[in-house]
Amino acid sequence: MNTSRPLRVAIVGAGPAGIYASDILSKAGIDVSIDLIERLPAPFGLVRYGVAPDHPRIKMIMGALHKILERGDIRLLANVNYGTDLSLEDLREHYDAVIFSTGSIKDAPLDIPGIDIDGSYGAADFVSWYDGHPDVPRTWPLEAREVAVLGAGNVALDVARVLAKHAEDLLVTEIPDNVFQGLKASPVTDVHVFARRGPAQAKFSPLELRELGHVPDVDIVVYPEDYEFDEGSMAAIDSSNQTKQVVKTLTDWALVDPSTHAASRRLHLHFLHSPAEVVGEDGKVVALRTERTALQGDGTVKGTGEFHDWPVQAVYRAIGYFGTELANVPFDDRRGVIPNAEGRVLGADGEQVPGVYATGWIKRGPVGLIGHTKSDASETIRHLVEDVDSLPRATKAAPEDIVATLAERGVDLVVWDDFLNLEAHELALGVAEGRERIKVVSREEMIAIAKGVNATA
Repeated sequence: MNTSRPLRVAIVGAGPAGIYASDILSKAGIDVSIDLIERLPAPFGLVRYGVAPDHPRIKMIMGALHKILERGDIRLLANVNYGTDLSLEDLREHYDAVIFSTGSIKDAPLDIPGIDIDGSYGAADFVSWYDGHPDVPRTWPLEAREVAVLGAGNVALDVARVLAKHAEDLLVTEIPDNVFQGLKASPVTDVHVFARRGPAQAKFSPLELRELGHVPDVDIVVYPEDYEFDEGSMAAIDSSNQTKQVVKTLTDWALVDPSTHAASRRLHLHFLHSPAEVVGEDGKVVALRTERTALQGDGTVKGTGEFHDWPVQAVYRAIGYFGTELANVPFDDRRGVIPNAEGRVLGADGEQVPGVYATGWIKRGPVGLIGHTKSDASETIRHLVEDVDSLPRATKAAPEDIVATLAERGVDLVVWDDFLNLEAHELALGVAEGRERIKVVSREEMIAIAKGVNATA
């Protein structure tokens, strides 16, 4: 490849996967110019818009990502939507290589009767609401006294905890005002979490689970009959310290005398219950029907034919995320990912698409934590660097060319310095209210503040 200019690379998606890929590429020992393209007016992806606000670890992750972008060697181009503002053809004109790191932001489907009844929701939408995502409505229908949450992972715990927690206890976080007001008016008394398998198969992290026990005025209710451990369960406990800690926490709760429960709200944890139907009446959720399951000796379960109806007025499914197809980019509809070989994107013929790569959840599916995201990015960048000499050449490779193209199309570009204006405004709002930060949730307001328009309003 001609080395008379730096390699030009676009990374689409400014969440952890995209930022880590940018950082690793910037240190790969090649002359490279990197643009990080983000459709929202703010970077950080699911760290800003996908994790419950009462997680202290958010600050550490956000801080690490912030330090990478504040160096100045990676250019942020935010409020730019791939598929409308820019096409794959546009990116090929302006960049020698493109990495897609768009994540997985939709809920995985659950094919049971009644799943689309009014009052049945995807957890991803609810998480986006309580995290102040600018593309979701400002209100949420919090009218249920009894709620079911389906899932045995950390997202299910986040949703259950936010629903059960008193809104006043979230004021120490960056919770937006509209979310605080919505949660404050919620009449909820009981939140039920349902897991299809047993306690040893739960995917909760130990810390996330233990946090439930420290929520003020919320009792944790468990059911001893759900505590079955087959041979596969014991093997999982013996081989994993994380599983051992999860089971210990759950077992400790099972030893608590129920007569000591005196909180105004309860969070119930049910195991060995598989969702079978969302029951409706007059078009509204009135119950969740579950089938009792039984462990099979290897940690798997099968239905027993025993069903139970739980009176609830809302159901949230938190059974996983699913990727979104991108215009003119190959997509695996079954797995919800971009087909790839270790980050090299593959076409319908199974051959590598020159100059196009993927990393993060859109590459491997919505599994793994930050450590996986870093190693995932390293693998993709390693292959990109190996391919440098064979990459197609961009015809509009000057860094100012892409900015001019976006300006011609009327895109209100938000760059890093603009985002710092927004960040300072949010911090100032928090200080004024005796809080750390208050998130701005309107896209239009975010852009205006970032661009210095009425920033002190």
